[in-house]
Amino acid sequence: MDVGEPRNVRLFSYGTLQKREVQLASFGRALEGSPDALVGYRREMIAMADPAVVELSGEAHHPIVVFTGDPGDTVDGTVFAITAAELVAADSYEVDDYQRVEAQLRSGATGWVYVRAEQRRD
Repeated sequence: MDVGEPRNVRLFSYGTLQKREVQLASFGRALEGSPDALVGYRREMIAMADPAVVELSGEAHHPIVVFTGDPGDTVDGTVFAITAAELVAADSYEVDDYQRVEAQLRSGATGWVYVRAEQRRD
């Protein structure tokens, strides 16, 4: 990744993108982040069909979130400051079960998050 590129993109992770080994393989560096939460979503688990993702993460089942709209539903995680190029790398890591959407976090910040595909918040 380009070290001169600004890290002004927020990415919220509640799963394997929080793992150092996944970050090193996906971004070429360990990310720094701070705790936050996604409000109005609940966390579920899905089986991974992509053997490369399973090998990298070390997990055959990954978490995934679905929008509920219920403010009592929250998902804890970490928000990372990344570059635009690193966001593209994150897109490459995520399988077709996920889609990237922008969501507001408990802190009031907005950030990108990967949710169950085919589910829109519009």
